[in-house]
Amino acid sequence: MKVNQFPDRIIEIENKEYLYFGGTAYLGLPTHPEFKKLLIKNIMQWGTAYGSSRSANIQLTAYENGERFLANFIKAEAALTLSSGMLAGKLVIEALTPETDCFFHFPDTHTAIKSQNSLPFFIGEKTNPRLLDSEIEKITVLTDSVPSFHVQPIDLSILNLIPSNKEITLVIDESHSLGILGMNGCGIYSNINLPNVKRKIMVSSLGKAFGLTGGVIASDSEFINLIATHDTFVCSAGMNAAFVQTMADAENIYLQQHQKLKDNLNYINTHLSENEAILFDANYPLIYPEIEGINDVFTENKIIITNFKYPTDTKDLNRIVITANHTKEDLDTIIHLLNQNQF
Repeated sequence: MKVNQFPDRIIEIENKEYLYFGGTAYLGLPTHPEFKKLLIKNIMQWGTAYGSSRSANIQLTAYENGERFLANFIKAEAALTLSSGMLAGKLVIEALTPETDCFFHFPDTHTAIKSQNSLPFFIGEKTNPRLLDSEIEKITVLTDSVPSFHVQPIDLSILNLIPSNKEITLVIDESHSLGILGMNGCGIYSNINLPNVKRKIMVSSLGKAFGLTGGVIASDSEFINLIATHDTFVCSAGMNAAFVQTMADAENIYLQQHQKLKDNLNYINTHLSENEAILFDANYPLIYPEIEGINDVFTENKIIITNFKYPTDTKDLNRIVITANHTKEDLDTIIHLLNQNQF
């Protein structure tokens, strides 16, 4: 299906309007009037692009403003923006490789933070015995904050089982939790307090809930300073300066939209009937219905959800995405269909 406008809560396909419950604009910012005004204002000041290295002699204050905001918002010592979340992840892995003896990844870890020689954290149902041996080494654990097909943040308490002879660095991709989970949408980084994790590093796309093309790395100041002098960062153009400044200017909008999203999720939680075939959590804006033929029912009722098939799976994935922009009437429509017993 091809559309000629941003797919917000309503999209038009072949001259017909449909309710849309897909995408990743969880806070509804790409079409938010005040958010767009801020962005346009900053484009007028900072231009449409700035292709110079962040290490050049001319330094734009937009980066300082936006990165200070992000560090405070995420509750990290420091943060650094990049042109994409993918670059943020790849750069972190590149920087950690020389000082990591072995990488381990949780299931379904995003490609952005995968290391070529990484080992699975689990083998079958059990923790990889390589994590529990007596060898003294530095390891890096890679994970998404909310894995695919899940609606709750990953349980990292299992890291406490790793013996103290392993020095642990944790890298967590928060592309689908920043702006959603945590206080005011700060994500889960600040709530990770595991005694045997020496360093935690958060990476995220900013093109999801935050509504702007770019990426972020957040961690302690020492690591962020290391990244800022890394060859890949120095040789790359930065995130659009107007976008970075817009984040700093839009703090109140982020908070307002996050509250709207929470209100929508609470409304669904109150009115959606319990059903083992429907995976939903009141704190997360995705619903996974495992109901035969439901995508056809939605289409018949002028509703479009995210529908696709992973190469390794035999059946279609149906994912309902709730955003801050959905109205109570929108929610009633989809709740009514999910509550029907005909499925």
